Amino acid sequence: MSSRTGHGLRARLRAHWPLLVVLLIALVGLQRVVTEHWREGSALFAVALLVATGLRVTLPQDRVGLLAIRGRYTDALIYGGFGVAVLLLALTITSSSLTVS
Repeated sequence: MSSRTGHGLRARLRAHWPLLVVLLIALVGLQRVVTEHWREGSALFAVALLVATGLRVTLPQDRVGLLAIRGRYTDALIYGGFGVAVLLLALTITSSSLTVS
């Protein structure tokens, strides 16, 4: 009965798949950071933001799900700006550990 009303798990996954893709990439990045692969994890966070930018620009309003916060281009500018900034920071991490010696 829930599949007919559009409130089932499949309907929710279909509606929010863009956010789930971005969160999955970010979770893999978090796993890399936790295992002390700072550069890779930070770069994956940046990739997640850049994927969010691409999805926000290319998907129509009714398919973008929870990635839509503001207007299309405002969201893309913010996601993309943060993605580029985090990527540039990730590229500056030169050692494998961020501990102070």
